[in-house]
Amino acid sequence: MRLKQLHIKGFKSFAYDTVIHFNEDVIGIVGPNGSGKSNIVDAIRWVLGEQKSKELRLEQMADVIFNGTKNRKEAPSATVELIFDNDRGLLPTEYQTVNISRTLYRSGDSEYRLNDVVCRLKDIKSLLVDTGIGSNSYAIISLGMVDDLLYDKDDSRRYMFEQAAGVSKYKSRKKETLQKLNSTSADLDRVSDLLFEIEGNMKTLEKQAKRTRKYFELKDEYKTLAVQNAVRSMQNLKERYKKAGQDITEKQDAYSAINTEVIAKEAKLEAEKKQNLEQELNVGQQQKELNELVAKLRNLENDKNLLTQKISFKKQSLTNADAVLTESKVSLDLLSEELKRLDRLILEEKEVEATLSVKLSEKQQALADARAIQGSAKNEFESKTKHIQELQKQLFDIDKDIAVTSNHISTLKSENQRTSEEIRTHKDEHSLFDQDLAELTGKFQIASDEITSLKEKENQRKQQIAEAEQLRDKMAEELGKVNRTLDARQNEYDLLKSMIENFEGFPESLKFLSSQWRKDVPVLSDLLDVQEEYKSVIEQYLEPYLTYFVVNDVNEAGEAIRLLGGAQKGKANFFLLNRIEFQQGTKLSIPLAKPAIECVKVEAKYEPLLSYLLRDAYIFDGSLDDFKYDREYDGLNFLSKSGSFLKTRFTISGGSVGLFEGKKIGRKKNLEKLETFIRESEEQKVKLSSELDKTRNLVVQLKGSDRSLELEHMLADLQKIEQEKTRLFVSLENLAQKIKDGETKIVRNRQQIEELEEKQRTFEVDKISLKRGLEEEEQNIRSNNSDLDQLTDRLNKASEAFNDANIEVIRQQNLLTNHLKDLEFKQSRQHEISERIKSETSRKEADIVELEQAENHKIALENELLLVYNEKNTFQSALNANEQNYFSARNIISTLEEEIRVLNRGLNQHQVEINQLKDHYQEIKFQINAIGDRIYIEFNVSIDEVMNQEVNTEIADEDLAQKVEQIRHRLNNYGEINPMAMEAYEEIKSRYDVITVQRNDILAAKESLLQTIKEIESTATSQFMQAFEEIRSNFINVFRSLFTEDDNCDLILMEPDNPLESSIEIVAKPKGKKPKSLSQLSGGEKTLTATALLFALYLLKPAPFCIFDEVDAPLDDANIQKFNRIIQKFSERSQFIIVTHNKSTMAAVDVLYGVYMQEMGISALTPVDFRDLKDDPVLAAASA
Repeated sequence: MRLKQLHIKGFKSFAYDTVIHFNEDVIGIVGPNGSGKSNIVDAIRWVLGEQKSKELRLEQMADVIFNGTKNRKEAPSATVELIFDNDRGLLPTEYQTVNISRTLYRSGDSEYRLNDVVCRLKDIKSLLVDTGIGSNSYAIISLGMVDDLLYDKDDSRRYMFEQAAGVSKYKSRKKETLQKLNSTSADLDRVSDLLFEIEGNMKTLEKQAKRTRKYFELKDEYKTLAVQNAVRSMQNLKERYKKAGQDITEKQDAYSAINTEVIAKEAKLEAEKKQNLEQELNVGQQQKELNELVAKLRNLENDKNLLTQKISFKKQSLTNADAVLTESKVSLDLLSEELKRLDRLILEEKEVEATLSVKLSEKQQALADARAIQGSAKNEFESKTKHIQELQKQLFDIDKDIAVTSNHISTLKSENQRTSEEIRTHKDEHSLFDQDLAELTGKFQIASDEITSLKEKENQRKQQIAEAEQLRDKMAEELGKVNRTLDARQNEYDLLKSMIENFEGFPESLKFLSSQWRKDVPVLSDLLDVQEEYKSVIEQYLEPYLTYFVVNDVNEAGEAIRLLGGAQKGKANFFLLNRIEFQQGTKLSIPLAKPAIECVKVEAKYEPLLSYLLRDAYIFDGSLDDFKYDREYDGLNFLSKSGSFLKTRFTISGGSVGLFEGKKIGRKKNLEKLETFIRESEEQKVKLSSELDKTRNLVVQLKGSDRSLELEHMLADLQKIEQEKTRLFVSLENLAQKIKDGETKIVRNRQQIEELEEKQRTFEVDKISLKRGLEEEEQNIRSNNSDLDQLTDRLNKASEAFNDANIEVIRQQNLLTNHLKDLEFKQSRQHEISERIKSETSRKEADIVELEQAENHKIALENELLLVYNEKNTFQSALNANEQNYFSARNIISTLEEEIRVLNRGLNQHQVEINQLKDHYQEIKFQINAIGDRIYIEFNVSIDEVMNQEVNTEIADEDLAQKVEQIRHRLNNYGEINPMAMEAYEEIKSRYDVITVQRNDILAAKESLLQTIKEIESTATSQFMQAFEEIRSNFINVFRSLFTEDDNCDLILMEPDNPLESSIEIVAKPKGKKPKSLSQLSGGEKTLTATALLFALYLLKPAPFCIFDEVDAPLDDANIQKFNRIIQKFSERSQFIIVTHNKSTMAAVDVLYGVYMQEMGISALTPVDFRDLKDDPVLAAASA
């Protein structure tokens, strides 16, 4: 698989339609700073799904769209398209060419396309999973990412290991399974809470249902006799209602069955995925082996090409050897002729030398005679002149000393002048360095303050993140509590409201008046607001009066009584407020007791009525044994706080407390309180939800404002400033020392000058004295000098003749010597040429042998290539078959996923139909209620009973009326019941059974998910550890190839017991260094270490292409050559796209793309392939 083409339009600085072809193994991208080189890398990241604008060096994602220039309008959209050649089938698709594109419009809309079909980012990531390609994979490396990799920022190191090991898909599947597990656990908790709540309610409802059942048995008889006419009109509705209920039950059963099938298929899907992993690994292994065969073929092809070049070179070498031999033989013939000429010339010159030697002997004898005559006269003269010569010598020595001293003084003065100039220069440099140091100190302080401030901000940000996350979790927990409380209170409110609206537990007369009379007239039980702990005792005490209407006067009461009388609906009792005066009860201090009126609240206008009812009542907080009667208590009524006894003056009553005692009193007040509580809870829920959303957004915002990378860059800049300061300090110290040494030197030279000047003055005095003595001696010898001059003149002439003859002899000897040396050189040259001819002949014979061997080796390589090609084709066929099986298994998984999607859609459809049926069910119920309300007011018959009533025509009308009256009387005296208890019990029992089954299903699903997670972790751990060991071995080998064989390095798992979550430590120790951490390595060493790790990953799982964005910037010339060699080596497996400024890297790539600004703000490209121009004469001349 190869990256074939990149198409950019409207992206950042690439305003025009730009296409880059990636047809070679190593592609270089060069250009000046700011020209847009890195925008090409950003484009590749972006089209592969990069979502963080920070990673693209942007403030916001919309900034990727070309923003326009002075001469060109802004672009309406940004589009980037990548084209891959899927020739090896690395991507799981049947297409040989795969196009991935991404477009962002200024409106904010965006789209991804896969082979020109609109798709999701998730689809692209699924296609590229475990291929080594991605926006944040190890296939795209920038210089900043080298530090991220070395310092393991955001676990980037372990993320790359997971990609290379191929366990990313396992972690993704584990994450999906954990999400399902969490959802399942939440469902299990919810179901458990429901079961716990239902179990508590079932026990209560069971007791209520038994008593209610007896009541309804009596009421069924009454209903049978009293509502036959109504039943006839409701038969049709009853059938419809019953059918609707059955339809709902059937739909709910079908929903549960589909849900169970979904869970089973999901479990089967996970099993299929696990089984498919093994096939996927086999296909991956076979692909790896096929890649090795392809690499072997490339190596054999390279060897064949090298042999072809060697054969060509050897043939050229033989041709050159022939030319050299021919040239050498010609030179040897010329030298032989020249040697013969020199032999003749030397013989002639020796004869001339012999003649000159005879003449020289004659001249020498004449010179000896002249010297003997002149010697006697000279001895006398010399004795006189010797003293003069001594005086002259002394005078010469003094002149010499004066000249030397004068020269020394001038030298010292010049040296002082030069040293003074140097001191001034050093002082000027010192002043400039002082200014630079002051400026650097200021920059250092500013940078230190900025770093300190940034560190504080980062610490504050991290603290804010921790606090915000803690607050978020706390608020989420609080919101959950509010939701649970709100649900419970809402259910309680709905039940209580239903009981109030239907006057459950009240006589028929009250029900009649509440519906046919005035809605605004309350009964006593609705007026009382009693503290919870006293409700049962107050209700027990006021039981006879709780159903009394409270009216203003007798007229209102009379109106109601007349209405009851006319309708034959029984009797009702009334309190007349205008007849009741406030009554002050007896107030006594009684141990363990307090007035009952203090436990009850009513509106102000009802206080007289309350004082009348509770004027002598006290609540006793103790048992009957604790109560001590006193005559002072006559006329008082004592109520047990627990409701277990009631003590009046002459009576006492007590026993057990009923389950529903205290439930009738204050219903409306409780309903108002519940309504207030629900409203406040809803407001609290909305407020909490809003605050939780704000807190979550704050956490995301805080995490998105990470400035740690900026801090690292600032620390690096600060370190550079500090290094510059150190350099300036050293320079200043050196300059100060030079200035000090110069000033010391000047002082020392001045002292020497003074000493020398004093010495020179002494020499001048001695010189004058010597001159006087010399003049006197010369005057005495001048008179005897005339005869000696004549003899000396004769001697000089003889000496001159001898010297001329001697010179002629010497000149002749020199000429002869030159001829002999020339002869010797020519003989040496003749010997060298002879040896060269022998050497060239031997080398020619060896080249002929090597040429024959190379041609034979080439034939063997061609045969081996043919065999390897056949093996590759066979292996390719087997791989295609295995891939077909693998894709067949993938089709099964896709089919299961599609079936699950269909079932989920069926679930949603069933849920919609259930809701619609429930609405229809409620509509029928409403119609029945409309009839039932009338029957209920007239006959006190519930809706459920009417629906199941059968008509009885055998009873006579009179007997029926008498029997109805008797049964009605019994019903009125039956007491309070809970009419919903039976239905509620059956419903809750059925619900309990269904939920129990659901819980068992959920438990089974949870166990299956846990087993799946365990299997995924086991497989992923095994695969990761195997990959880690291979990467570790590769890292050591590549590291030593980049450094030396004696260098040490290693990869260490910090938590070997938990490898999937463990951090990975890099140990790198170049020879001669013992760094405690990677930060102590140089920039080049860090880059080479990161390069070694990256290529160790590539060796395990080569990415189809790799992009280096100025990664080679920190490397020196020696290390850049190592970097380029390893790039060339790995280019046999992957494509490399290198953004660089380094000339050596530029020279090493196959093709260069130059990025430049054709106009300000707009980038353009031009390709250059130097391999096509290697024979160009202009380039050849430039290279020479």
